[in-house]
Amino acid sequence: MPLIVVTTVSALLQKLIPKQEICNYAELIMAGEDIERDYLIEKLISGGYVKSAIVEEPGDFCIRGGILDIFSPLYPNPLRIELFGDTVDSLRFFSAATQRTIKIIQEAVILPAIEVILKKEAMVEIISRIRQQASALDMPVTKVRNIIDIIKKEGIFSGIEGLISLIYPKLDTFFDYIPDNANFVLVEPKDLENIAVESQEQVAINYQTACKGKRLCVEPDSLYLRWLEVKNILLHKKPLALKMLPVLNESCDKGMTFLQYNFSVINNASINEQIKCHRGDEHYLPLADWINDKKHSGYATVIVCSNRARADKLKSILPPYGIEAKFVDSFHHVKLSTDSVYICYGNLSTGFVLPDLSLAVITEDEIFGKQHRKVRPKKQIQAGQLLFEDLKKGEIVVHIEHGIGRFEGLVKLKIDGATNDFLLIYYRDDDKLYLPVERMNMAQKYVGVDEVQPVLDKMGGKSWERVKKRVKKSVEKIAGELLKLYSERKIKKGYAYKEINSYLQDFESGFSYEETSDQLRAIEDVLNDMKQPIPMDRLVCGDVGYGKTEIALRASFMAVNNGKQVAVLVPTTVLAEQHFLTFSERFKDYPFNAACLNRFRSIREQRDIINNLKTGKIDIVIGTHRLLQRDIDFKDLGLFVIDEEQRFGVKQKEKLKKIRTTVDVLALTATPIPRTLQMSLFGIRDISIISTPPEHRHSIITYISEFDDVIIAEAIRKELKRGGQIFFVHNDIHNIWFIAKRLKELVPEVRMSVGHGRLSEGELEREMFKFMKKEIDMLVCTTIIESGLDIPSANSILINRADRFGLAQIYQLRGRVGRADEQAYAYLFIPEESALTKDAKKRLKVLMEHSDLGAGFQIAMSDLKIRGGGTVLGASQSGHIAAVGYDMFLKLMENSMSELKGETVI
Repeated sequence: MPLIVVTTVSALLQKLIPKQEICNYAELIMAGEDIERDYLIEKLISGGYVKSAIVEEPGDFCIRGGILDIFSPLYPNPLRIELFGDTVDSLRFFSAATQRTIKIIQEAVILPAIEVILKKEAMVEIISRIRQQASALDMPVTKVRNIIDIIKKEGIFSGIEGLISLIYPKLDTFFDYIPDNANFVLVEPKDLENIAVESQEQVAINYQTACKGKRLCVEPDSLYLRWLEVKNILLHKKPLALKMLPVLNESCDKGMTFLQYNFSVINNASINEQIKCHRGDEHYLPLADWINDKKHSGYATVIVCSNRARADKLKSILPPYGIEAKFVDSFHHVKLSTDSVYICYGNLSTGFVLPDLSLAVITEDEIFGKQHRKVRPKKQIQAGQLLFEDLKKGEIVVHIEHGIGRFEGLVKLKIDGATNDFLLIYYRDDDKLYLPVERMNMAQKYVGVDEVQPVLDKMGGKSWERVKKRVKKSVEKIAGELLKLYSERKIKKGYAYKEINSYLQDFESGFSYEETSDQLRAIEDVLNDMKQPIPMDRLVCGDVGYGKTEIALRASFMAVNNGKQVAVLVPTTVLAEQHFLTFSERFKDYPFNAACLNRFRSIREQRDIINNLKTGKIDIVIGTHRLLQRDIDFKDLGLFVIDEEQRFGVKQKEKLKKIRTTVDVLALTATPIPRTLQMSLFGIRDISIISTPPEHRHSIITYISEFDDVIIAEAIRKELKRGGQIFFVHNDIHNIWFIAKRLKELVPEVRMSVGHGRLSEGELEREMFKFMKKEIDMLVCTTIIESGLDIPSANSILINRADRFGLAQIYQLRGRVGRADEQAYAYLFIPEESALTKDAKKRLKVLMEHSDLGAGFQIAMSDLKIRGGGTVLGASQSGHIAAVGYDMFLKLMENSMSELKGETVI
């Protein structure tokens, strides 16, 4: 099978690590052979691998006793090496998501994780070259010393690839890596040339900026080929050139003329819109007309489906229109220039028509709308459950029976001829407990109150039982109070909604994505709650962009179809407008009226909306805290949706408490506040967690840096190059215009605007809508964008003074990007590390640790841990939490509540 490499012209220009260095580094590992574990670990670090608690992405490695996990860029899945002494006992590929074995193998090759390999023996020479270059740039001595110290201590550091010519005096190119007889295909050669020239100009600008800023950098010619060199090499390879517009007798600079073959391609852009406009029995009439038109023209028609279920659905849709389709496994079985219709398995982004071949191809997405396929969810982890990957040597744990101990690593013990893994836990007087890994549920990581250091318990002593009894007594009092709240809610009479299955299915078809398993479960939870005769009080916790709004839409549809009104409360005016657009679009084909109540509406408009709520002319109202004011009254309110409840103040929450006793309440959040989280964990409020990301969603790549003009300019231009938009968050109105001016000087070509809460209604609305319509590239703003703003084209966010934000707040801000299929980036700018507070360091550390998709719930748990349990349950409980740890405190609380309810304690 020939190897196909897809690359960009910018990558083609870049010089690379010498091929021989890669060959020298490559390590062949075979089952049954001996390896030096420490040597391999040292080699991984020199090749840019990063030690982590669990391998999740290429470049990670992890050590757990005799198990070494490595995610090499060479393979699509990570590799697990199991050692018995120094012998490789087994080799296998495993899933990073589920940690389950995919395939057992006999050998594997380890390649470097990045483009630089730092060898100890070359370090003196590398440092000498760095000093020479720094001297030529007239860099301050302190800066040079800092760089050299980092290289000596850490080796690889972020951005080292930009200094590769100081590490290897002679670099190779892409053409040195491929065979001489390789074939080349150029897509739009003229565009490639334009991009290459722009890229060279940008590299030159970056170099000049770095020189002015006295930053360590190297001349562009030492890192990149010139386009003319690359162009000449490509022309000598006699490439195939693909162009949209044929230009007769087009020739190249060297006098070489391309042989031309012209063919026309027609797209299917309008078919999905036509299908959308038809409903009921004739929903797929436009598709049938399209296929019949192609048949009459003698075309073979191919419908491409990704799976059997979709193929079966299509096969059942077509016969009523007099169309019979045949299943084929591949295009090889399609007979061209016939009037046959085929259903073929495969994946295509769009269909096309080739008149020259009498072939018409249409995809399932063009028929049903773009669907994001379901993905296997990551293994669900319960809050407080102990994972080995969470533990570091020396950390405190709490064992249910033995109390507080210190984790000292994973050990292998041979018992009755079988070797197993055990957690080694030390107690007072150096007592040891060997806990089998399969009984890890007996222990929990200790989370206490800030600054309070726990004392280790004595194994077999009475102190742990006495402490548990004392805490349990205190806990029973709190449990009684919480149970009272729970009981009051259960005895309230609510409205039991009736089934609307046929209508709901039609409404669901308007959702342009395929629901994830968690999302479907949450929808089912909410709709089932609404059918009960007691008021719903459910919290849906799901990461940004995970489909919480769709849950609210379906609940609202259920409510209005039962003759009830719906209120949707959101924290910001801009978010209210966006939700209003979403609700209006989804409800446009149904006889229900929606309105938006916020400060963007005139006094007269607000008065009309309020009157129409009282008379029942408005079915759904979306608004800010304006909805909680005294003059708001409903004819028959049935559902109250609260988006990001933690963003509302004390007074608003008191009003929300009163609402909760009479109507169904659905709260949506990405990061529940500790109090809300605690209530949900105790069962006082029902909770649904959406942790499965939509397919094609990428976790946001996050960088932390001191405020740096070069990094900022590079980040902005990188996003502009791919046609995206940028948020720059600066949460200080007093000097936001100064920052905007500085950014404009750094990147003059960026179309920029400023948005903050003190602008007049008209000004703010105008700026936000300009950004939403892509009339501007970058919005310099305060935290007004924090909640719910959904702009798929915005995929880079730069946050100034990130250390001043709370954990949930900065997580919400980061969530403004990465809401589409594009890779998103977040840049957090902070003062020098020594100026950061202890809590700020903790928050940033947690944010970097939880950069994976769906981490909102873990962020909330971490926020709770940083604040300390005492801030949640009150200072009076701080001593008890410190004594047993927060998770054990919760466990005792749950047990007490179960006992008071008369339930069996597990």
